[in-house]
Amino acid sequence: MSDRPGTSDIVRTTTVRVRYAETDRMGVVYYANYLVWFEVGRTEWLRDTGWTYREMERDGISLPVIEAHCEYRQPARYDDRVEIRTRATLLTPVRIRFDYDIVREEDAAVSASGYTVHAALDADGRPCRLPERVRRLLG
Repeated sequence: MSDRPGTSDIVRTTTVRVRYAETDRMGVVYYANYLVWFEVGRTEWLRDTGWTYREMERDGISLPVIEAHCEYRQPARYDDRVEIRTRATLLTPVRIRFDYDIVREEDAAVSASGYTVHAALDADGRPCRLPERVRRLLG
């Protein structure tokens, strides 16, 4: 159960294996890749709720990132399997926040956690209300 009003109880977990190209010279995941994994988690969260990015854009709505935050805790390394745990919160009828935890499968250590905030924009780039089906999920 969520502890914040407007937060969905839907937690989408997506697993990825750290690729060599995602690491730095020390064999640790390069920090910017966590933001890429946040996108993977967000995309899969939307897909699981029945609305893909492709459908959303076809419907004339985009969700650009207007804020991003990431805290790095324990390093993930090449060939680790990590879970991307994603949850969403409705901030306003036109803004949504996604929270993420990146967790190493091997020992359940949180490698990173963070969030992104998105504004809903129409096809002309103006703020618009999130679709009712999304707001209902988070209501």
